[in-house]
Amino acid sequence: GKAAPGEEVGVLLCDVGDAGSLATMARQTRLVLNCVGPYRFFGEPVVEACVENGASCIDISGEPQFLEGMYLKYNTKAAEKGVYVVGSCGFDSIPADMGVLYTRDKLKGTLTAVESFLSVKHGPEGVAVHDGTWKSAVYGLADEDNLKKLRKQIGYAPVPVVGTKLKRRGFVFYSPEFKEYCLTFMGSDGSVVKRTQRYLHTELQETPVQYGAYVTLGGLGTVIKLMFMGMLFLLLAKFNFGRKLLTKYPKFFSAGYFTKEGPTQKQMDGTSFTMTFFGEGYSEGQDPQNGKPNVKICTEVKGPEPGYIATPIAMVQAGLSLLEDAASLPKRGGVYSPGAAFSKTKLIDRLNKRGVEFSVISKPEV
Repeated sequence: GKAAPGEEVGVLLCDVGDAGSLATMARQTRLVLNCVGPYRFFGEPVVEACVENGASCIDISGEPQFLEGMYLKYNTKAAEKGVYVVGSCGFDSIPADMGVLYTRDKLKGTLTAVESFLSVKHGPEGVAVHDGTWKSAVYGLADEDNLKKLRKQIGYAPVPVVGTKLKRRGFVFYSPEFKEYCLTFMGSDGSVVKRTQRYLHTELQETPVQYGAYVTLGGLGTVIKLMFMGMLFLLLAKFNFGRKLLTKYPKFFSAGYFTKEGPTQKQMDGTSFTMTFFGEGYSEGQDPQNGKPNVKICTEVKGPEPGYIATPIAMVQAGLSLLEDAASLPKRGGVYSPGAAFSKTKLIDRLNKRGVEFSVISKPEV
């Protein structure tokens, strides 16, 4: 039978600098939820302790280098131990990764390409994000070359392009659908979706879906301000003293967006996100290797404030899926992206009941 969560949940003190304390924790549980980032500095000892001691592990990292590094180092060991290490189970990148799978499942036929557009709305109080996320971005950008090296080391199998090749858009472009300027999304979504699609293709022979991730910005004024900040950011992130400046004064260099305090309750209450997916593919009986896509679909994932409300919802529901939908997980343990781990589970239903809602906006009449 299932143990009901007790009233008395004890507190275990752990320190990522103390391997013994992490091992003691991992030995007492089936699943660790790890929220301590930036993961490039603090993540690996927790993964190692979990894998060594037979506990599964979920994190909310949006750092591709950490996520893929853990795959390289621990995938085989996790499989041997029968544990699941699932990264990026927060706002990065459950809405995107599960959203692509949802879109695929709702299209009658074969989905071959999707573009997503993220819009974050906020109330009169504005919006703020904790500087931990800012630090992850600063160090992530500084270290792009190492990510390329890491991917060479892993030696990923190429994912074939099925259907018409999805065109990459410009870095900044105007979207007639949203009547706003949009930007290529710089987060982990693209890399996470790609890992899921590669897994589903190589392991389950499913048709891989091409994916492009974008974010809506607003009018020209916002674009100009952002471009200016972005150039400054890129310049400073390349140098050690620049990174020190960026991490010491996040509020100044992000025009008030990233702060050491994070958002107020009022700011969180006034913030929400919508991620819209435009998919295309081939109707049943049409060969995706021939001709142009002939069906389209539009879906969306909506939710509350991304960083502090949607992220814990996503993480906890991923954890419940891992524990309760165990029969639907991949047969072997390993280091997985969310879509690879949860494509057959009830995760989307769980999220729908908790306010991160997946829906079909429009289907074509075939």
